[in-house]
Amino acid sequence: MTPGNPMASGFRPMADFAAKHFRFSVAGEGDRRIAHVTLNRPERKNPLTFDSYAELRNLFRDFAYATDIKAVIISGEGGNFCSGGDVHEIIGPLTKMTMPELLAFTRMTGDLVKAIKMCPQPVIAAVDGICAGAGAMMALASDMRLGASNAKTAFLFTRVGLAGADMGACALLPRVIGQGRAAELLFTGRAMSADEGFSWGFFNALHEPAALNSAAQTLAESLVAGPNFAHSMTKNMLHQEWSMTIDMAIEAEAQAQAICMQTQDFHRAFHAFAAKQKPVFEGN
Repeated sequence: MTPGNPMASGFRPMADFAAKHFRFSVAGEGDRRIAHVTLNRPERKNPLTFDSYAELRNLFRDFAYATDIKAVIISGEGGNFCSGGDVHEIIGPLTKMTMPELLAFTRMTGDLVKAIKMCPQPVIAAVDGICAGAGAMMALASDMRLGASNAKTAFLFTRVGLAGADMGACALLPRVIGQGRAAELLFTGRAMSADEGFSWGFFNALHEPAALNSAAQTLAESLVAGPNFAHSMTKNMLHQEWSMTIDMAIEAEAQAQAICMQTQDFHRAFHAFAAKQKPVFEGN
């Protein structure tokens, strides 16, 4: 391949990705597509298995190299988001593993959270019904969460004799809903209602269950119509600045904004404003 060809560096379209352990589809055309990741074991409330954990982790890692995907929606089939790790296919086998095997598993589950947070696309979780354990962590790792009025979100690790410190919960949850509220949920494992989740800042908005997926699609469409390179910079800064001082963050944002000012989308926005028109962004 010729130098400068994105394909030469591993970048490629992902619309034809064939998932084995969940449903994957793409909406839209060209290089502004929205990926739908749908957990589809509705008879069990969409639990995760060893294989689906690994495939989800790999998929979100690969999104970093996708030339066509500009936003991602995670949802579940059958009126529930995700019930967490499958009791029979994960919890049972874990009781028979050695410490190195257990550590390999817990690192893999954490890698899924890191992959969701590190992919450049905005990730929207459309949460209805049961959202528990690892499912709650997938929602928490997403950039935005829309909830159905029937959503029940539980970080129920203590219910199975484990610490509330799982997949980054003790770092991520306090940043979203506050230390005291996070401590309560992580110590007790109780379910957070949809209204609590909205008032505490876990959910960006609540919708009736029948309207949830269309609301997520509408939000994703509004994002992909925007300056996608700048969106990826915003996501990167939101992640990196957690560990920065204010001075470091201001300098990092100065550099990030200077980079964005070199994009054609920045110039398009100026010329549209000058002509009293709405800018049409192209993501470069």
